[in-house]
Amino acid sequence: MEKEVLINPEAPKAIGPYSPALKIGNLIFASGQTPIDPSTGNLIVGDIEIQTKTCLDNLKAVLKPYGIGFDNVVKVTIFLRDMNHFSQVNEIYSQYFTDKYPSRSCIEVSRLPKDAQIEIEAIAYCNE
Repeated sequence: MEKEVLINPEAPKAIGPYSPALKIGNLIFASGQTPIDPSTGNLIVGDIEIQTKTCLDNLKAVLKPYGIGFDNVVKVTIFLRDMNHFSQVNEIYSQYFTDKYPSRSCIEVSRLPKDAQIEIEAIAYCNE
């Protein structure tokens, strides 16, 4: 199997030597998305709700070239700098994932790229 990398110019550019997402077989592995403004490359300054929405919007943009959306996501990992934000993140998350929720992990970490409060990565499938 060959790896396929499709990049959406509307999604944030990778800030290191990695692909925003790649497809192998019918699986898509989306790299962690931080609350980066795709047009400027700068961190979105704001509360955890705004940063969570931005991460999920960025994840949606990364998945778009593969012709899939959140219904195709089977696993999500959330990295939080402060686990006290767990309920606020869940509130926003439930607006994006509404049925047949993917499996999920949530991990508190000491620091994230660009000092973001949150990072979200996902594994999805496509029907091709």
